[in-house]
Amino acid sequence: MSLLNKVGDCFALDIGTTSVRVVQLTGSEGAWSLSHYAFSPVDVQVGASDASEDRRKLLDVITNVINHSGIRTKDVILGIPSSRTFSTVVDLPNMPAHELASTIKYQADQYIPTWNEETKLDWALLGKSPKDANKNEVLITAVSNTFIEPRLDMVESLGLNVVAMEPDAIAMMRSLSIPGSTEVQLIVELGDFNADIVIMHEGTPRIIRSINVGVQTLIKSVASNLNVEVAQAAQFIEKFGIQPDKLEGQVLRSVQPTLEQLSSEIDKSVKFFQARYTDANIQKLIVSNYASTVPGMSSYIAEKMGIQAVPGNPWQRIKVGKNDQAQLQPLASQFAVAIGLAERGAL
Repeated sequence: MSLLNKVGDCFALDIGTTSVRVVQLTGSEGAWSLSHYAFSPVDVQVGASDASEDRRKLLDVITNVINHSGIRTKDVILGIPSSRTFSTVVDLPNMPAHELASTIKYQADQYIPTWNEETKLDWALLGKSPKDANKNEVLITAVSNTFIEPRLDMVESLGLNVVAMEPDAIAMMRSLSIPGSTEVQLIVELGDFNADIVIMHEGTPRIIRSINVGVQTLIKSVASNLNVEVAQAAQFIEKFGIQPDKLEGQVLRSVQPTLEQLSSEIDKSVKFFQARYTDANIQKLIVSNYASTVPGMSSYIAEKMGIQAVPGNPWQRIKVGKNDQAQLQPLASQFAVAIGLAERGAL
């Protein structure tokens, strides 16, 4: 079992489809400081490709980002895109850790729809089951070797030592969750191509989902329905968002089906959680990345969920120098995964 465990001093590497970010922290929990960081955009065709030439280009970007950051350690914790992982919480009988590991391995096909021998598994014990006092809740995550092995080979070819891997959604949860809060928290992070949904209860994730809706989905809908170029559609989303009083509501109407899909999936997640944890009510809605920066998006989600939305702040536990604050301000919300990984890796 390594999922959620601390891994010692290392840096975080977040390889996204449109950018690469690295972060290293110093200090201990509650007193972290930003030591090193860097970021660089990546061409979306390169970031999403498995072709050898594109992988070489991505390697060049990663190398330049690490060199620019000033990071010297070779130990790294690597983020895994949520869209490439499957996560679930299951009830298993009380048993020693080694027996639990064997049970998960040999019964994995009951929990993981895409399970086969070419799948990597990781797990974490969460606590007592709300349904059966004789069982424990266990978080299980899985990723296909066909994706993760080439990525590991790519990163290790740079002379780096991957000490841990973690789904992006779990890293995001760590950096965005409200410190010290015992409230049930719903986190919605809207990225370029996917939205991650996490529900936290008693400090640990109980629902983790990734759906194929991102800001690029909205942009394509605007371009198609308003018959404009993609670049102009992107400007509409960035400047006007989905506010009903902008551009006579044309942008909002053009993305309505996509928004309904997003809100429907969030609602399904909430209902599934409430059916399992009947005494727990969601008290906080945290929105991150484009869910907090696209005008009108946070209020739309809040209205659908009936909960006031607060913008997530991945830097809330980190001391950042004034010069770095100014540089990071426009991109602050995009560092949730990198910061969450770095928090797990910081001593």
